[in-house]
Amino acid sequence: MPAGYEWGWDNGRALIGILLIYGVCWAISSNRKALPWRIILGATVLQFVFALLFFGLPKILGVGGAGVEGGDNPVIKALVDATRYGTNFVFGYVGDNTLVSQPFTPFTTAEGLVPPSFFFQILPLIIVVAALSAMLWHWGILKWITTAFAAIFRRTMGISGPTSLAVSANVFMGMTEAPLLVRPYLKTMTRTELLVMMTAGFATIAGSVMVVYATMLDGKLANPITQLFVASMMAAPAAVAVAMTLIPESEATSHNNQQPDFKYASTMDAFSTGATDGLKIVFNIATMLIAALALLYLINEGFKALPDVAGSALSIERILGWIFAPLMYMVGVPMEEASKSGGLMGVKTVLTEFVAFIQLAGVPVEEMDPRTRMITAHAVCGFANFGSIGILIGGLSIMEPERRDDFLKLAWHTLLAGTLATCLSAAVVGALPYQLFAGANG
Repeated sequence: MPAGYEWGWDNGRALIGILLIYGVCWAISSNRKALPWRIILGATVLQFVFALLFFGLPKILGVGGAGVEGGDNPVIKALVDATRYGTNFVFGYVGDNTLVSQPFTPFTTAEGLVPPSFFFQILPLIIVVAALSAMLWHWGILKWITTAFAAIFRRTMGISGPTSLAVSANVFMGMTEAPLLVRPYLKTMTRTELLVMMTAGFATIAGSVMVVYATMLDGKLANPITQLFVASMMAAPAAVAVAMTLIPESEATSHNNQQPDFKYASTMDAFSTGATDGLKIVFNIATMLIAALALLYLINEGFKALPDVAGSALSIERILGWIFAPLMYMVGVPMEEASKSGGLMGVKTVLTEFVAFIQLAGVPVEEMDPRTRMITAHAVCGFANFGSIGILIGGLSIMEPERRDDFLKLAWHTLLAGTLATCLSAAVVGALPYQLFAGANG
């Protein structure tokens, strides 16, 4: 091991965690005699290849890459500045976070700035990224990248053309948008193929919200935009392996190389449609956050009426932390931080990953080990939560009403598989030396 790239029991335990996760999947499999060990091996190798390609190769070439430390990521800064330029025109000082009106002085920070408004300053990033993504798709750039990844998954894991395309699309698109690319095949997909597609949606996050999460973690996680993108990329093959372990394929599959069926009439159509879709996402997230955070507050207030446990009041985060602590410990988090990391994992599952990322970003740098923060970020980087079940089932049922019963029967399998797939990505990160991902001083 090169100097400075320490490797110890925490890393070794993460390797055991990978075996344990697949062992649990095999134990509850619908057909334990049909363990897809080639797919499991291929997915694991692919995950390590992605991690080493995006983090190790830049270090070897001396170009920094994802290991660059600091709070001013150029990609995030450019997107934030561009968004602020637009929100300033529409919302004034509320949009660009500057004080221009004396009556609001009591609400300024010590630096003379108005405290950031999440709705007016952070969420509009989604509109900008959604518009850019739609134009990149129309120009063929994002389409080419998606089909290239589909080819990689198809050749390394042996999954069908439509399924591989849906899996790769989930790395860049949302869990309800990606299936649109293979809508003509939903009627004939096997149950295993449906589970693979649905699990990929739960194990990844859309590019639009990925930028928001990276913005919140900027300065607290080494190059968060790359970390979260690679987390989704690594979770995609894991989703295939976990899903096919839970329900091994027993039917003939289609190997037709389906071409993306997702078109815009023009660049202006892509721009306007993407921006409009982004606005819908913004309002959906804002509504969900208000309800989720209010529910979290009410539950925690109710716990305050109960006696203290271990010297402090009960909370939903503490309870979920105890439940998920063993899982986080097995993917490489030290025992002393497993409950804190598990609490965030639990909040992500019961509420949403958005709330989990908000809470993770709120943890002071000195109160969480950088390696633990990184592993936790990878683990919560997915849509696998109770609320997403309804969203996914509703979207798929509209596309193919005749398969609604199949979608419903696979819902809980999807939640479990999506959760375990993100944990496998976290375990891969946990198994490698932390210095590979962070700067030399990280």
